[in-house]
Amino acid sequence: MNPKNFKRTKLACYAAYFTMSSIFCVPPMLFVTFRELYGISYTLLGTLVLVNFCTQLGIDLIFTVFSKHFNTRVIVRIMPLITSAGLFIYALIPTLFPSIAYIGLIVGTVIFSVAAGLSEVLLSPTIAALPSDDPQRDMSMLHSLYAFGVFTMVIISTVFLKIFGSENWMYLIMLLALLPIISAVLFMLSPMPDMSGSESGGSVEGTKKRALGLVLCVACIFFGSCAENAMGNWISSFMENALNIDKAIGDILGVAIFAILLGIARISYAKFGKNICRVLLISMIGAVACYLVAGLSQNAIVAFIACVFTGFCTSMLWPGTLIMMEEKIPNAGVAAFALMAAGGDLGASVAPQLMGIVVDSVSASALGASLAQRLSISAEQVGLKAGMLVSAVFPIIGVAIVLIVMRYFKKTKKHNKPKELS
Repeated sequence: MNPKNFKRTKLACYAAYFTMSSIFCVPPMLFVTFRELYGISYTLLGTLVLVNFCTQLGIDLIFTVFSKHFNTRVIVRIMPLITSAGLFIYALIPTLFPSIAYIGLIVGTVIFSVAAGLSEVLLSPTIAALPSDDPQRDMSMLHSLYAFGVFTMVIISTVFLKIFGSENWMYLIMLLALLPIISAVLFMLSPMPDMSGSESGGSVEGTKKRALGLVLCVACIFFGSCAENAMGNWISSFMENALNIDKAIGDILGVAIFAILLGIARISYAKFGKNICRVLLISMIGAVACYLVAGLSQNAIVAFIACVFTGFCTSMLWPGTLIMMEEKIPNAGVAAFALMAAGGDLGASVAPQLMGIVVDSVSASALGASLAQRLSISAEQVGLKAGMLVSAVFPIIGVAIVLIVMRYFKKTKKHNKPKELS
């Protein structure tokens, strides 16, 4: 296959991943608006996040088991149109029928979450299947565009709502719904690579080794996703309530700088990176340090730097594990990428939820009250700092997992090396 023939395909994948970021970062920015306009409770608004996660996880698991029964080339081409349809429904039903606004938000969320799940499952193996001189660079570039997409969408949404008012939120969503159509057109005009599945044949022992290697990679992406998303989901609240930083400044500086550092690190790996296992190990260690500093430091500036620098440290934990899997388990297939996406999505849900439980529990405890009095801060601040310290457990376990993975694949490589003839 000539790489030149697939340039437009690669561009379509990049555009789809960039626009997918709007699905994750824009709806939460509108929760307060939905509460004020439609009287939707915080519990129901939180349920939208749960619906988003469960839908994506469901898609991951379906493709893990039944990937061979789907025409992946067709699905990749129509996937951006599903995103657009979900966003249009998300905007139009609450606008046209305010009395059933929440139903419209739920339906729209389910539809664009299906597209998000498909993107996670199919875009990475599509990039991996394209002929390339440097496949690791292409994979890292793909995931960096999501980070830059988050930054772009946050800025666009903030400026739009500031100028036109939050009551006109639906026009923002409809504007964003037009963007995936660009990806759809590019996909329709582009050739698609063969993603027929995993390597077949081989001995039973070889199959078991591949399966165990995949399980280790799934564990690695799970804890990597936990390390990234615990901070990613709580950075705004932590800065506002634990560090007493103004909410607008915390949202723009905290979320935006976190996303920028996430993207810069991925771009840097795409240009200069090598030895992905070592990068994963250093990234996990760096994440441990960031969480501990954020939780223990009494200096707001130092804690702020630790929070945003977590974006840099955790940047390669998700895409880097995919790169490692593709390198160590060649021709893994769509089902393997789907299983990896399921592991990442599960981590993205478990870690923020666990941190929330820790924050609430410590804030309401006698120990939290005692520490708050001793440190001259509020019980909520103690709870948030405790949440950061507990979240450090994820990258700590991640360090152990990466070391196990490095040892396992090194041993497997040595075992598979042909013996020299004497």
